[in-house]
Amino acid sequence: MCLLLIAGCGFVEDRSDAAAAVASSFLTAVAERDGAAACGVLAPATAEKIGEDCAEGVLSEPLPAPSPVTDARVYGQRALVRLGDETVFLGMFPGGWRVVAAGCTPQGDRPYDCVVEG
Repeated sequence: MCLLLIAGCGFVEDRSDAAAAVASSFLTAVAERDGAAACGVLAPATAEKIGEDCAEGVLSEPLPAPSPVTDARVYGQRALVRLGDETVFLGMFPGGWRVVAAGCTPQGDRPYDCVVEG
């Protein structure tokens, strides 16, 4: 039974590491002006909301420069990754984690305010 619990924790940790890597790669792609790479990790609805030319549109959004990951949590098929003062929300899709919302800041008891969201 202990082995099962330990293995389960490793699975969650692996999933949070994978979500953190996608969040970091998204912000890094934007900072490096690689709109195609940034759009490549967006959830379909989020990319659609940015517009017809996602690769150009995502670069016009006021997104933060990438910071080190300070927290990554997985909640079933959703994940929250904090990079410094910013938060990125992700969802699990066929093929892996995708960014659902980015450039998010908490608003106290209200929902997060996000620069990019689907």
